[in-house]
Amino acid sequence: MEKRIVIKVGSNVLTRKDGKLDVTRMSAIVDQIAWLRRQGYEVILVSSGAVACGRRELTVEHSLDSVEQRQLFSAVGQVKLVGLYYDLFREYGIHVGQVLTMKENFEPGEQYRNQQACMQVMLENEVLPIVNENDTVSVTELMFTDNDELSGLIAQMMDAETLVLLSNIDGIYDGHPDNPASRIIPRVEPGCDLSQYIKEEKSAFGRGGMHSKYTTAQKVQQAGIRVIIANGERDNILGDLLQRLDSTPHTEFLPA
Repeated sequence: MEKRIVIKVGSNVLTRKDGKLDVTRMSAIVDQIAWLRRQGYEVILVSSGAVACGRRELTVEHSLDSVEQRQLFSAVGQVKLVGLYYDLFREYGIHVGQVLTMKENFEPGEQYRNQQACMQVMLENEVLPIVNENDTVSVTELMFTDNDELSGLIAQMMDAETLVLLSNIDGIYDGHPDNPASRIIPRVEPGCDLSQYIKEEKSAFGRGGMHSKYTTAQKVQQAGIRVIIANGERDNILGDLLQRLDSTPHTEFLPA
């Protein structure tokens, strides 16, 4: 079987400081994924960014509650997001397919098998799955915590070799990232507890943060899948992780 890798790109990687989508960064990530495919990797992309896309498309004249905003902006933004990916990947002759999912689809049963079979047939036909939560209908406690959790479930469902979580930080530090004395923790053995280093902070534009990445990494690690947390804002980060891992800032969770 080809090497299978799940790449999760967070909102903070894809969004500029003004809240708009960073198309230049998005294009760079597409370039790197195209390179991975040429190296023989099967890639599944879990991408945030739909709400940010939609927020910049619409000017809403009346007030909306948080659920209505999420539904409206994600519905409009998802079209734009996948359209951009379609255009960018087409430059490389890569076909993409959209997979919108919900937490209940990961319960054992027919929906789980259908989703798994759908993504498997896409990969067999060299179609790159682009996965996101279906925010237009997932608006209750049934939502994923964030796309970190979603990407972890996808990695396990599709029996991936590696899960890469791209954030706007280089990895997990042994202190506050802004403290010059803090150092990145490069490797995490199964069963190693890093909770003392993890702050319960949300990311600026997404629902996640390092706590959710750590929780996901632990679960996926226990399932026998390698997890890497790295900085998606670094140039050629995916190529560097595969070719120059030791000299590239990251935190790697070794599979159990």
